[in-house]
Amino acid sequence: MSSLIITNATVVNEGIIQQADILIRHGRIEKIGKHISAEAECVIDAAGRYLLPGMIDDQVHFREPGLTTKGSIATESKAAVMGGITSYMEMPNTKPAAVTRSTLEDKYQLAAGKSFANYSFYMGATNDNLDEIRAMNPETVCGVKVFMGASTGNMLVDEAKTLEGIFRDAPALIATHCENTPMILANEEKARAKHGDAVPFNLHGEIRSREACYASSSLAVGLAKQFDAQLHVLHLTTKEELDLFAAGDLANKRITAEACVHHLWFTDADYDRLGALIKCNPAIKTQADRDALRAAVKDGRIDVIATDHAPHTWDEKQQSYFKAPSGLPLVQYALPALLDMVKQGVFTLEEVVAKTSHAVARRYGMIDRGFIREGYWADLVLVDMNQSTTDTPDQLAYLCGWSPFNGHTFSSTICKTLVNGEVVYRNGETVHKPAGQRLLFNKDRR
Repeated sequence: MSSLIITNATVVNEGIIQQADILIRHGRIEKIGKHISAEAECVIDAAGRYLLPGMIDDQVHFREPGLTTKGSIATESKAAVMGGITSYMEMPNTKPAAVTRSTLEDKYQLAAGKSFANYSFYMGATNDNLDEIRAMNPETVCGVKVFMGASTGNMLVDEAKTLEGIFRDAPALIATHCENTPMILANEEKARAKHGDAVPFNLHGEIRSREACYASSSLAVGLAKQFDAQLHVLHLTTKEELDLFAAGDLANKRITAEACVHHLWFTDADYDRLGALIKCNPAIKTQADRDALRAAVKDGRIDVIATDHAPHTWDEKQQSYFKAPSGLPLVQYALPALLDMVKQGVFTLEEVVAKTSHAVARRYGMIDRGFIREGYWADLVLVDMNQSTTDTPDQLAYLCGWSPFNGHTFSSTICKTLVNGEVVYRNGETVHKPAGQRLLFNKDRR
């Protein structure tokens, strides 16, 4: 579709809510104004609905290549656009892991033509791939992912000299998973000694403890300050960690933080009901931690909200504590969950847009995305704040077929999602072939 007009929209953008029409040509926003008069192939009347820049998810696991029994680029990106996510950045712990420039480029080739949303992929750090990190192109790769905590295979970076080299030499933003592995292993042994293999899931937040999180997060922040690195700490979970980060706008920050939707929604009281379905790393913790995270979103200590979407099969999640894998699928209902929090008075609509779109684009230096601006790509989501949606299995696009929100009725509905000016989702189904493009970045990531 080469041209499209969205009329009568309530546009939420850059802290302002106003009525406007949007003219889109060849995938980009050509004009924003009142009562635009122009010919177009398609007209969308958005009266009574809110038009937002699409959510940009800076942390997902779409499982391709090598783990496609859990999810794939096609299935999970389809779920993402159904949930109003128009761009995503995917993690390197696939099989093979994306820890060289060649394996990274293989993932880009896999995504071309099959991703419904725009995409980028992290270069994964290991204890022995520093030369690959130094040689990566920061204009075509979103960042370097460092697992400073328990992971699989060779993805745990725990050698001090390697960490120093990454923080000194990485040419792009460094995104970290922060948990202290020796502390977690010690906690696991204590739990096993008391409960055997029947460890209750409500101990997950104690096993992957606040102390383990803080020890690793503080190490990352210390290294970033030592080497003046661009650091983005992913999925904070504890009130103590928040003291490591500055409040306010991210314009002058080199150290930033992210919170995930499930840590803003659930608490440890939900383990008794959901068990392994909300087992994730780092762990969901107490209501006091959740409330502190919400407050930090509002005051700017947390700059970005993401999902850490990480699907596993239903059968895998039915296993005992030590066997059930960590991670949960979230992209289809992450934005509706945040809009519920708007209705509850936790956040404003402008804050949600800022933390899921504007701040992500700014932090990663995305070119022409994350805002409703003339000349920018038309990555947009149309939302009805007064029409409810219930999460039921028959509505899910995830390959894994389950959701931690199962049965919950959200107060809003994602009506349409546009990616690069194409309507890819409308009223319950995808309606266009995958339209995602590779994301591009400025060298300056602020």
